[in-house]
Amino acid sequence: MGVLDGKAALVTGGSRGIGAAIVRRLAADGATVTFTYASNEQAADEVVASVKEAGGQAVAVQADQADLSALADVFDTACESTGGLDILVCNAASAMVTPIADVTEAEYDRMMATNVKGPFFALQKAGPVLRDGGRVINISTLNTAMPGPGISLYAASKASLEQFAAVAARELGPRGITVNCVSPGATETDMFRDSNPPEAADLIVGITALGRVGEPADIADVVAFLAGPDSRWITGQNIRVTGGLLI
Repeated sequence: MGVLDGKAALVTGGSRGIGAAIVRRLAADGATVTFTYASNEQAADEVVASVKEAGGQAVAVQADQADLSALADVFDTACESTGGLDILVCNAASAMVTPIADVTEAEYDRMMATNVKGPFFALQKAGPVLRDGGRVINISTLNTAMPGPGISLYAASKASLEQFAAVAARELGPRGITVNCVSPGATETDMFRDSNPPEAADLIVGITALGRVGEPADIADVVAFLAGPDSRWITGQNIRVTGGLLI
């Protein structure tokens, strides 16, 4: 019997990387997981197939997080199996590495729509359908505490999620709902590889206490803990899952 048996979870951005690992882990713990994907239907289908092969339940819904008109259908699907929602994981995001001087207004608007506006209104939409004792987990980044050149928009957008979590923890706390952030460090994903030169991994390994780059499962395991019953006394926190990259 899994610790999340009978629970309904919604994960945004669940077709690859950290999101896919979260979907698989929550399903392995017994949750019925609905997840969104932006455009890669094949990747989403592969995640669903892997969950079902392992005996779990998952449903993929195509939705652009920046498109608020799609939210209603996403939440309807997530709540369909159990009549409500127990877990929301806001993971979907976009990233870019561009110096402040070169960022265009269109790039700014797109980043903020995806990384800030989308999660904010997902949290708003979740409030009425989350059952008492539910869980909200926002996926942020170590870059909010360890910024570098070219990531001003990404770091700023993710910092918003940390503040959303702190405020929502107060607002939803009377219902026993916990709201937390998980901030991964360097993690072996497409986003990490696309945003960094090949030598970045070697550099990170050298300054990380545990001596390696993280894997998506390292992050998913912490999310699963926060989604489960043993995290009941943790709320309003930002948990940095970095292997000791920042100590």
